Amino acid sequence: QVQLVESGGGLVQAGDSLRLSCAASGLAFGQYPMGWFRQPPGKERDIVAAIGWGHGSITHYADSVKGRFTISRDNAQRMVYLQMNSLKPEDTAIYYCAAGGQYDEIMAVSTRTQYWGQGTPVTVSS
Repeated sequence: QVQLVESGGGLVQAGDSLRLSCAASGLAFGQYPMGWFRQPPGKERDIVAAIGWGHGSITHYADSVKGRFTISRDNAQRMVYLQMNSLKPEDTAIYYCAAGGQYDEIMAVSTRTQYWGQGTPVTVSS
């Protein structure tokens, strides 16, 4: 049984930093592309960042977070992280960890999502 468990969300002020973590179990973690989505209140869920399987040398970011957010993975610990800097009120959302298909290309995290976490809330006050 695959489980993705997010942590690290919370209430912060604009300009602050926050690091989200996602602990994976039940899958050969290093063989899966991973990513983070977010869903602001009343809006759709969209991809924020993705990282390829293996060493994670390939990454993808939504334009709205480029230069502020960094995705990384630790295959030994079966963890994926999202470092969020210079947070803005518009970053307020539920953040979800997700996995694409085994050995799939990086954007499969978005186009062929296989597994989801339960989400962790992030609120950025102005």
